[in-house]
Amino acid sequence: MARHLPSSSIWLFSVVILVMVVLEAGEVWCQDVNSSSLSAGGGGVGGGRRLLSETVPAMFIFGDSLIDNGNNNDLPSFAKANYFPYGIDFSGGPTGRFSNGYTMVDEIAELLGLPLIPAHSEASGDQMRHGVNYASAAAGILDDTGRNFVGRIPFSEQIRNFQNTLDQITDNLGADDAARSIAKCIYFVGMGSNDYLNNYLMPNYQTRNQYNAQQYADLLAQEYTQQLTRLYNLGARKFVIAGLGRMGCIPSILAQNPSGTCSDEVNRLVLPFNTNVKTMINNLNTNLPGSKFIYVDIARMFEDMLLNSGSYGFSIANRGCCGIGRNRVPVTCLPFQTPCPNRDQYIFWDAFHPTSAVNIIIGRKAFSGDRTEVYPMNIQQLATLDIESNQ
Repeated sequence: MARHLPSSSIWLFSVVILVMVVLEAGEVWCQDVNSSSLSAGGGGVGGGRRLLSETVPAMFIFGDSLIDNGNNNDLPSFAKANYFPYGIDFSGGPTGRFSNGYTMVDEIAELLGLPLIPAHSEASGDQMRHGVNYASAAAGILDDTGRNFVGRIPFSEQIRNFQNTLDQITDNLGADDAARSIAKCIYFVGMGSNDYLNNYLMPNYQTRNQYNAQQYADLLAQEYTQQLTRLYNLGARKFVIAGLGRMGCIPSILAQNPSGTCSDEVNRLVLPFNTNVKTMINNLNTNLPGSKFIYVDIARMFEDMLLNSGSYGFSIANRGCCGIGRNRVPVTCLPFQTPCPNRDQYIFWDAFHPTSAVNIIIGRKAFSGDRTEVYPMNIQQLATLDIESNQ
């Protein structure tokens, strides 16, 4: 039987948010690269739209609240961020992003020369020509993950949504042209956080009584491998896989420690998952012909920002910019709550999510960082990779 890990504030957050009143606020194709980005939308923290040349036709995004941009807005879900102060620094206001501004994939899209990728729930027609974001807050690798929040779109269902998009692409381009175009696109996947925070660490789940840390990481890696292989079988070839960060250092966990320091126990819990994902990526690169999987070491990036926060311009690393209570938890970003004014000095936006300033840094490191941050190549190199010859 696995040890019972600290979960009181996470559970309290889940209970409170379940009773909160959260304010509610055709043609598809993936073309070959032949023009500059045409969008002038987006904006927000990180500057306006940068007219960079497109390096890939499109980016398709799968994940959880770290990169969700509105897919939960119309779900019967308590995991939503389509109300102020979320989006306070985003030109479109509250959209469903769990941030004051950009997410990491927003920054990556800009660097690839793409417009901001639309949410699957809101995109149609020409809006989808540069890709689709299928990410959903509270979603996990395991379908049962996040059930305390009711509505969410697990990774397996996100893949089914992509298959529906692919059917539309094929109808427009034809099977051969669609396959060639799809193979040139980037597939960003960031899953796993909720399988710990909103599954293993939750007292109303039995997983921590059934698995120790290594066994649970093995279970997740086995399922993850099958899911990514499904995407490969649908035609995806260029994969960006984000690891988990130092989850023992997020404000919701810090609040449980009287000393206010990171939880080594929680950090150790997720280490086997990151190790397994690295091994998985090496195996997939070997076993799936013509594919290239790269690993974004979020934990290393995050640890460097915590240890050297001043050099990044951050002065507050132990609490969220918005929320209430100790470390600005357990309730996070109440509707119409006034957040901190100096948001660029904070690492955390709320109890669980980084600020836009952090997201932009992570996005830039993932795009052009060295092998200590993204392995075996960065996104910029992946984008220009000749996938057919794999050189």
